[in-house]
Amino acid sequence: MVTKSNPRTISILVVEDDPVVQKIMVLTLSKAGFTSIVASNGVEALMHVKVALPDLIVSDVMMPKMDGFEMLKALRSDPKTSFIPVIMLTSRDSCEDIIDGLDMGADDYLPKPFDPDILIARIRSKINRPPIPVENLIIDRQTGLLSVQNFQSEAKRELFRAARSGKTGCLAYCELNEMPRLKERLGDRANREISEQVSIVLQETSHPLDIFGHDPSGKFLILIPETDQNECKKYLNELSDNLSSLNFFADAESVRLTPIIGFTLFEKEKGFEEVDEKTQIALEYARSQMDLEPKIYNDEAKRTVEKIRQTTQHIRSLSPISQFFQDTRTLFQFLITTVMYMVIPFLMYWFLDRIGADITPVVYYIIVVALLMTAIVIWIEGFLSLKEKHPPEIPGLEYPQASAIIAAYMPNEAYTILDTIKHFLELDYPNNLQIILAYNTPKPLPVEKTLQQLAKKDPRLMLLKVEGSESKSQNVNAAIAHVTGEFVGIFDADHHPQKDAFMRAWRWLAESCDIVQGHCLVRNHDASFISRMVAVEFEAIYAVSHPGRTRLYGFGIFGGSNGFWKTELLRQTRMHGFMLTEDIDSSMRVTEEGAIIVTDPLLVSRELAPGTIKALWHQRMRWAQGWFQVSLEHFMNAIRSKRLTPRQKLGAVYLLVWRELYPWISAQMFPIIAFWAVKYNGLDELDWLIPVFILTSLFTLSVGPGQALFAYLKSEKEIKEHKGWFWQYLLFSSIFYTEFKNVIARIAQIKEIMGERSWRITPRTNKP
Repeated sequence: MVTKSNPRTISILVVEDDPVVQKIMVLTLSKAGFTSIVASNGVEALMHVKVALPDLIVSDVMMPKMDGFEMLKALRSDPKTSFIPVIMLTSRDSCEDIIDGLDMGADDYLPKPFDPDILIARIRSKINRPPIPVENLIIDRQTGLLSVQNFQSEAKRELFRAARSGKTGCLAYCELNEMPRLKERLGDRANREISEQVSIVLQETSHPLDIFGHDPSGKFLILIPETDQNECKKYLNELSDNLSSLNFFADAESVRLTPIIGFTLFEKEKGFEEVDEKTQIALEYARSQMDLEPKIYNDEAKRTVEKIRQTTQHIRSLSPISQFFQDTRTLFQFLITTVMYMVIPFLMYWFLDRIGADITPVVYYIIVVALLMTAIVIWIEGFLSLKEKHPPEIPGLEYPQASAIIAAYMPNEAYTILDTIKHFLELDYPNNLQIILAYNTPKPLPVEKTLQQLAKKDPRLMLLKVEGSESKSQNVNAAIAHVTGEFVGIFDADHHPQKDAFMRAWRWLAESCDIVQGHCLVRNHDASFISRMVAVEFEAIYAVSHPGRTRLYGFGIFGGSNGFWKTELLRQTRMHGFMLTEDIDSSMRVTEEGAIIVTDPLLVSRELAPGTIKALWHQRMRWAQGWFQVSLEHFMNAIRSKRLTPRQKLGAVYLLVWRELYPWISAQMFPIIAFWAVKYNGLDELDWLIPVFILTSLFTLSVGPGQALFAYLKSEKEIKEHKGWFWQYLLFSSIFYTEFKNVIARIAQIKEIMGERSWRITPRTNKP
């Protein structure tokens, strides 16, 4: 039995979005003599912490607004809250998630379902033996370097010695330009793995008296005693060259990094704060240049950084109303969609019923038919995908010159582009394969020099810097003028096509079609739970839905990457930069003109998936809004097209109209059931055993297992061998992900109607 706590009331902050689990935990804690404070997400938890510090926090991980990991990071970064013991309580019990939580500063980890007695025992353990705050540790746990507090103590002592002896010292800060995008895609695991490797490089290249530290933001701290400007700059230049030339690994994937280093010399400074501020200014100046050259604090650096800070402050100085709308616009749009699909239908049903015109039975059967039709189509697509189709075997087929266009926004993809280029240079193709890297970057990057060296060594590689470009479509359009191949493959910067991809693609294009879309396979599936779920989803999309839909309706869709075009058709079509999904737009334009697009699930290219909910949200929001744009632009064109068959026009209606209406229609059961509950005085008064309701529900719910089964049957071996992932995906999509995508689709339509268009690049990393 759980015994009572000591007389002093201990306050426990419970952070959990599930009301049922909340009640269980509050009851458990109350019986043990603890006082409970409840928050539904990380944002609410931090608000409670500001009001009064709890003795301990028990937190879930997967929550809306701010998850447990983000909350934990905020707590540990604030000296006032970093000492609070935190126990992570979650159903995510994989080793990787446990390691991530503990490395980020969690004091304990308990998977659900939990035993109340064990939970109370662990709480008492942390209360009675509180953990040492990470800033009080001598060594930073991630890197083995000094923690911030202890580095600063060493720096203050060195400043004192320098002031007395008159010998100059140096303080330098180093950050890695790619880390924010790596962390957005991979989570904090990327920070941990890269930081460990960089710390080794620092220590291997150091002088005997050098001191190194690491702060929670990822910045490396370097203290060099008794040095002058020339020696210091020489050493930091060598360090920068080493860091930029080495391959680092995140989740076993190779990445290249861009170090940003700022430094200042000290001798007679009054205190650490003054030296710290100068070094920070030098770092910000180096960040603005990003040329691999360490920057010293001087008047030029100070003037430049002051201008940058003033500009940033001006951008941030919105009126309170504008700032509020800026911060809450997506929430506002979500509320608009809720009113549209829930409140307005409910009020309409209520009003019509008051005047004697209850239309809900008719609407109910319309919704039932709509759900059944959608489910039937999904099952048909699945069955049609089961039969493998290969490109025709053409005796004596000759392979013409071919081209590849790799479109890249270099600041986001600098660390993965070298691996991609090297992979393309190793592809098998019996004729000349031209590789065009069409990229844009707001400022020169060190990786460009490495790329230029590769281009000198291998004439197949052409570097095309597209000045002024703001989108992938502009990069592709610029590259078209330089294409020499008879056909061209288009790829994003993270794609690694299979060795014989261009040979297989030409076997299709030689006689059968104008465009062939391949199978995009996730290669960073081990990065996180989200990337694993996206890996399974991609199998459901590229191995099942796309080929099934192509066979059902008689035309396919170019997916933006791992798609191969006949060059002349691409020259005539181009990409429209004003469309968020220029790939879907170009697909519809060529289809309306009678071009043939086929889908080949065996034409594989491996890419990087989003590794966090935030990155996934932004990617899917762009996709959803882009599809809505295409629907508005092309629906009537497709219907009027004289080149499309009735079957293809039916497919266009399904893709361009029905898929945009479905997120709204699928939610209409809620206002109907709510209306009936009000009309008949409660949910318990409704007849839930109506045969049509039961049968429809069962058949509609069967779609989820069916999709997971088809995805498993058609998936590539490296995904199929993880059978548990498909069960996880079935549960994940049934409980959360399907409605998550429906919410995104509804909000995306509102964004488009409001004229809010934001082309956000999905972070590319070795597994953002």
